[in-house]
Amino acid sequence: MITMILFSKIRRMYFRDKLSINEIAKRTSLSRNTVKKWLRMPNGTDPKYKRQPGSTKLSPFEDQLKQALIADSYRPKRERRTALKLLEELQKAGYDGGYTQLTDYIRAWRQGAGSQAGKHAFVPLKFRWGEAFQFDWSEESLVVGGVYRRLQIAHTKLCASRAFLLSAYPSQSHEMLFDAHRRAFQAFGGVPLRGIYDNMKTAVDKIQKGKERISREEVENGQLQHPNSPRKPRNSRDSG
Repeated sequence: MITMILFSKIRRMYFRDKLSINEIAKRTSLSRNTVKKWLRMPNGTDPKYKRQPGSTKLSPFEDQLKQALIADSYRPKRERRTALKLLEELQKAGYDGGYTQLTDYIRAWRQGAGSQAGKHAFVPLKFRWGEAFQFDWSEESLVVGGVYRRLQIAHTKLCASRAFLLSAYPSQSHEMLFDAHRRAFQAFGGVPLRGIYDNMKTAVDKIQKGKERISREEVENGQLQHPNSPRKPRNSRDSG
């Protein structure tokens, strides 16, 4: 590895002392190609080399810190430990280094290996048999009797078994909505305990304060279906 002193010496012998490349190589014990390489560098260019990483006070605790950072990457941001909290945990384990050294390591880890950690996390959804179903609309194109038509397709799917039924309608009116539920429940052989909706306009009569929704669809047995968004329980006046 060439040093700054040797680099300056090579350039000084060539440009100031007017020595040949062969003579410089002989005096410095370097190859002619190495001498040529550094002589071709622009004036004022410093040789680049990597400093070998040395052991620090944080080195014995890097595995523990890395495991904590990986675990935090799968948590919501509000629940992740701060650098101060991680410092307290490491100090209890015997770490007596500085706070800056710790934050430098955390920053480098998040920009490197930690940039991909936690991105494949997901929350699995598990449902009991008959617990819930999902409902939504889609618009599809179809040629019926040589005439191009746009149809509204009602998608009803059981959350546990993933069994589903598709029903086609000319519109998304409430009559079509109720009929789609009736057909699906007849095909499934029963009515699940609750329904999950993706904020459909046809399933919501009006929006009250606090994002409370009043759903207009009720199946034949009087069961209320809930839109898929946070809401408060309905009081006795609303349910009448």
